[in-house]
Amino acid sequence: MQLDQVLLLGSVVLLVAVVAARLGTRLGLPSLILFLGLGVLLGAIVYDFEDANLAHALGFAALVLILGEGGFNTRWSEIRGALPAALLLATVGVGISIAVVAGFAHFVLGLDSTTAILLGAITSPTDAAAVFSVLRKVPLPSRLRAIIEAESGFNDAPIVLLVATATELSLGRGSEEGPLLMVGLILFELLGGALLGLIVGWVGVRALRGIALPASGLYPLAGLGWAVMAYGLGSWLHLSGFAAVYVTAVVLGNGELPHRHATRSFAEGVGWIAQIGLFVMLGMLAEPQRESWPTILAGIGAGAVLTFVARPLSVFLCLVWFRIPWREQAFISWAGLRGAVPIIMATVPLAANAPGAAGLFDLVFAFVVVFTLLQAPTLPWVARLLKVSTGEDATDVSIEFAPLDTIKADMMQVHVPEGSRLHGVTIRELRLPRNSVVSLVVRENEPFTPTPDQIVRTGDDLLIVTNDADRHLVESRLRSISQGGRLARWVNEG
Repeated sequence: MQLDQVLLLGSVVLLVAVVAARLGTRLGLPSLILFLGLGVLLGAIVYDFEDANLAHALGFAALVLILGEGGFNTRWSEIRGALPAALLLATVGVGISIAVVAGFAHFVLGLDSTTAILLGAITSPTDAAAVFSVLRKVPLPSRLRAIIEAESGFNDAPIVLLVATATELSLGRGSEEGPLLMVGLILFELLGGALLGLIVGWVGVRALRGIALPASGLYPLAGLGWAVMAYGLGSWLHLSGFAAVYVTAVVLGNGELPHRHATRSFAEGVGWIAQIGLFVMLGMLAEPQRESWPTILAGIGAGAVLTFVARPLSVFLCLVWFRIPWREQAFISWAGLRGAVPIIMATVPLAANAPGAAGLFDLVFAFVVVFTLLQAPTLPWVARLLKVSTGEDATDVSIEFAPLDTIKADMMQVHVPEGSRLHGVTIRELRLPRNSVVSLVVRENEPFTPTPDQIVRTGDDLLIVTNDADRHLVESRLRSISQGGRLARWVNEG
């Protein structure tokens, strides 16, 4: 295909996918299934895509961007207390799921032990793309959401190593590492990648806050580029690049970067493009005519064991130590969505021409389609049934700032969201530091200069100019009033 044809087809596919995402929201269907269907249709009538190696490489690249987007939009205050539980699910929980699914595949489906272990490893991780896109539409307590999202951010790291090792074994290439050494290597790569992400993220925050770039659009590019760089460094150092990019993005997203809101919005847009491209490509790689009823039934059987036996068992054994109520455990179990990651992992043995790899890919594809259609649309209903949904998300004031290089000041844009207790407070009652001033209020797209007795309303955007030394005091004061009202105590967090 010529370049102009590729651009035309790509733009049409992107626009159709955007409409499909809107349609899926109205019909209650997960967008990823519609994207997969679009890919299957393209593969059948436009282009027969069969390059498993390219699919594997592009799939990993898309997953890096999706994890980066998830990290940028994750609040550290919410995820901090959930990390021990999430890391246990991402390691021990994955191991339990692999053992249960491999046992079913070997003794019931009749697969040889190596292929059974490979199937267990491929299907065990939850999918970051599915979790981030579906779960954030369900109002949940912050701890519950954080556990599920952090697990999906971290469990790709051990799976990559396990799937690669199982693929080598299926090819008859014995591994020198024993089980204990393998577990140690997984933990080393995971923790090493997370530590690298902390370091790279910390340096990135200080670098991006210390310079005034010539255009605001460069900040989102620099932020996402910095996170992707962490993945490359992690892979180069033989650490978990997936853990590195996720942790780096979390640090950057919570690091009070200039134009933070724009950076998050840009990362979200890139994440959507990555999801669309990823699922369309995987749909093109699938061959529906190759699917047989035995393969479909085997996929449904493996999915049923994973969903109703392995996942609940792993969640219980990992979370019982944290005194998490059984209702929340049940929801975490049901919310363990499998999407692109198992299909991407199935391309590893396919690209290596491992025995039975094509059948394994078809089995995993059938399993993902059936159980995503079962789980994703029912998440809000299950949340209400288990009484874990609060019915509303926590509300917080949205603050972003941009440095003014020549006068060493910061210009802050503050959005007052629905439910914020800033509503009804006067400018005078904000009690900002002496050298900080609300210079402009934008209400219903109409800007005006406020007086000290001007009342703040829901939906307002406040433009505040402050010196760099007082910016932390201003942020602290605004967040305090947003949560506690006009009588909220002055808290000096600077």
